[in-house]
Amino acid sequence: MVKRGGNIRWQIGALLFFDYSYITSSFLLSYTIMYAVSGYLVDRWGVRRSFLIFAGGWSFANILHGFAKSVIQFSGFRFFLGATESGNFPAGVKAATEWFPMKERALAIGLLNAGSSVGAAVAAPLVSFVTIVWSWQAAFVFTGLIGFIWVYFWWKYYYSPKDHPSISKEELALIESDPVPKEPAPTTISLRKIFKMKQAWGCFIARILIDPCTYFLIFWIPKYLQEKQGMSLTDIGYFAWIPYLALAIGTVVGGVIPRKLINNGWSLDRARKTTIFTASVIIPICCILLYNSSNWAIVIIAIAGVMFGHGLWGNITITAEVFPKEIQGTLTGLGGTLGGITAILSQIAIGWIIQNISYTPVFVFVGVIYLITLAGVQLLIGKLGKVVSL
Repeated sequence: MVKRGGNIRWQIGALLFFDYSYITSSFLLSYTIMYAVSGYLVDRWGVRRSFLIFAGGWSFANILHGFAKSVIQFSGFRFFLGATESGNFPAGVKAATEWFPMKERALAIGLLNAGSSVGAAVAAPLVSFVTIVWSWQAAFVFTGLIGFIWVYFWWKYYYSPKDHPSISKEELALIESDPVPKEPAPTTISLRKIFKMKQAWGCFIARILIDPCTYFLIFWIPKYLQEKQGMSLTDIGYFAWIPYLALAIGTVVGGVIPRKLINNGWSLDRARKTTIFTASVIIPICCILLYNSSNWAIVIIAIAGVMFGHGLWGNITITAEVFPKEIQGTLTGLGGTLGGITAILSQIAIGWIIQNISYTPVFVFVGVIYLITLAGVQLLIGKLGKVVSL
């Protein structure tokens, strides 16, 4: 006779749950905290050296995962990975401010964002192939080695515009065509001064309110398609890539449109805010289409529209249009940490809302928050393209 009693299976389930949450939390914790630290270091070290250290550290941390023998070791390597990965966007945004005039920065940073999306899409089948053919350990080692290859080419070919051996006088003049401030910007700035500036809070609001949407769109949409729309994993495999492609396209278009409008005589402020407003209108319209919709074609198109609008908005770009390049790493890092904190807290709230109510309140929030954020940017920053004096 088989005994029905016993709770060992649930103890095992609890171990699996806490192991996984410990591993993921290690990454998110270090990534969020180190975002601000890495941003400060980017300003101190410079873009070339910063990417060498952070990308090299990320590659090394990735390889270490393949040699983990316990949950504690794996979690430690995830913590290291998050700490080194946090330097990516502060360094990338600062590089964009060094190499592009202000009218082209939205496009440059859009390409940075699109690159991360495309990279994730390419990594999925590549990592799966390596894992199937060799092992999951080999997948970590393989991606880490690819990172070191990139680091080599970065160190060999990246220079600041003034130091680049192949740049022409015409291109250098274009890069430096923005108005020069009356007083040179300091290379460092105190946190107290930053947090007293309403323009800084305008940049931070764009991260605090919109970064939770980023996490929701990346982590919860496949679950929504499965639970709410009844898609199987096979169906998701066929269709779920479309919204993420729309996200990548949106980040690029969000830079292309303002650039074209500026070339046609628009001010940067008008061009960018028109683009942002358009994105803020597209998103709620698409959220409304999702309400009680069971047609998969409409659902995928609507979600793709939300993601396209999210990319079009370009919240990470605003700092590069308000503050001097000397402190871009610091401002981007602080914004990333504040946005990361609200994003992590929002994940808990989203889980509770979906479990106890439905996805509807979440999509209502997504639908209205972009317009609210635009109002906050207008109130706190005012005119985009006018660099703040420090």
